[in-house]
Amino acid sequence: MIVKEDAETNPDFGKNPKKRTIEELIENGFVIIDKPSGPTSHQVAAWVKEILHIRKAGHGGTLDPNVTGVLPIALQNAAKVIGIMHTATKEYVGVLRLHCDVDEKKLRETTKKFIGKIWQTPPKEAAVKRVKRQRTIYYLNIIEIDGHDILFKVGCEGGTYIRVLCRDIGNKMGCKAHMQELRRTKSGIFKEDDAVILQDLLDAYIFWKEGEEKFLRKVIHPVEEMLNDIPTIVIKDSAVDAICHGANVALPGIAKLSTGIKKGSMVAIKTLKGEAVAIGNALMDTREIIEKDKGIAVDINRVIMKPGTYPKMWK
Repeated sequence: MIVKEDAETNPDFGKNPKKRTIEELIENGFVIIDKPSGPTSHQVAAWVKEILHIRKAGHGGTLDPNVTGVLPIALQNAAKVIGIMHTATKEYVGVLRLHCDVDEKKLRETTKKFIGKIWQTPPKEAAVKRVKRQRTIYYLNIIEIDGHDILFKVGCEGGTYIRVLCRDIGNKMGCKAHMQELRRTKSGIFKEDDAVILQDLLDAYIFWKEGEEKFLRKVIHPVEEMLNDIPTIVIKDSAVDAICHGANVALPGIAKLSTGIKKGSMVAIKTLKGEAVAIGNALMDTREIIEKDKGIAVDINRVIMKPGTYPKMWK
């Protein structure tokens, strides 16, 4: 972080995310569920709502019913920013089944051709328009070959269809193929180790109701952790409430910022205590923000913090 202007925060307003009560975490947090095979992602989110007795929950990146693994679910107010997880980098481990004998050398040469930019048409089952779209495959590793079954690991851009990838690999080899099994092992910065099964979430909630909160505190993450993967601009207390009411981020309100902010990139707006205020698009890069004194630095597109958390200090 680069300091643009020294500033202090008033301890009477706001709160460090790590010091929130369980009730506050449920209102502004998320859980990482290890999705079982069978239910839809929507159904899993509905079960989380039932377990925690809340009105709103949204999942970050749909998994097909038979696919398991890492499924971030935002709770209540945090659902405003779950869309960030849809575009986050994903990792999967799966089984590709070829409908013909496997030539290992040819298979490895073929899979290498799919690393980088690829074009995909969403499958018929997808709830999106079936038009060609470009996605990026960051790595595609063959772990093991057992007859016609190939165990693989793939890291890819959000929105990549692994079912389509398996089919296209087969076509490239001149052989039909399909995805036999799939598990998501990463979603953005969150890994399998961060995920809990639904029963563990239920148990943690029951323990909390009985007076022991440490288990639920481990399971529910502050919404701010969902923003850890994007650049940050830290604002002064005096600017917080204006942004909560929809104002854009002006240069005089900035205290600190990340290095490497690019014009047009998504940024997280946080308080000096580390609380998420909003997300928006940078209208200047890091150097411009540091060097200039006047102007609008960020165009806000989603407010997270509720107005009134900090006092009104704007005209």
